[in-house]
Amino acid sequence: MTHSIAEILRHALIHYGYWAVAAMLFIENVGVPVPGETTLLIASFLAYSGSELQLPWIILVATAVTTIGGSLGFALGYYEGRPLLERSERVFRISRGTILRGENLFARFGPVTIFFARFVFGLRIIAGPMAGVLRMPWRKFLLWNFLGATVWVTTISGVGYLFGRHWHLLERAIRRFDIAVVIVGGIALLFWWWRSRRLR
Repeated sequence: MTHSIAEILRHALIHYGYWAVAAMLFIENVGVPVPGETTLLIASFLAYSGSELQLPWIILVATAVTTIGGSLGFALGYYEGRPLLERSERVFRISRGTILRGENLFARFGPVTIFFARFVFGLRIIAGPMAGVLRMPWRKFLLWNFLGATVWVTTISGVGYLFGRHWHLLERAIRRFDIAVVIVGGIALLFWWWRSRRLR
């Protein structure tokens, strides 16, 4: 693989700036497993290195889009119901264990789960839709969704900015994550292709 996911994201952020940040985080928070966290880290590094991106604007844009994306995910879960989680499990290979763990956390901690789910990759993707499926009160979801988005975006962006001098270490960790993403994505595509042929 000549270009890692980190390099592809870096080029996208250089060429499209805040639009690339907004697109990746919106897609992730609606419920699609894309590397939103990696996008924030790279954007913040670019801000440190003197690009046109600026850290305060990254945090503002990312917080707004993350909040909106999470709210849309909630709406999808609310109106689509449990079949939405089942489709996510099949299509995006989100494990049944992750979904069960999310349900257990919601049962134990209620709306506060939305806040802490931001910091866990698998749960971050399904938190909004799952809150909708479980019929969480809208106002409570909106509050914890916004608080979680604000703290998560600020923390990750701050880490990316502070790691500016040590980007090679961060990039090495991201490349390891890239390999896992490619493997999971490949398995998901093969499963979808096999299932579509079988249905025919």
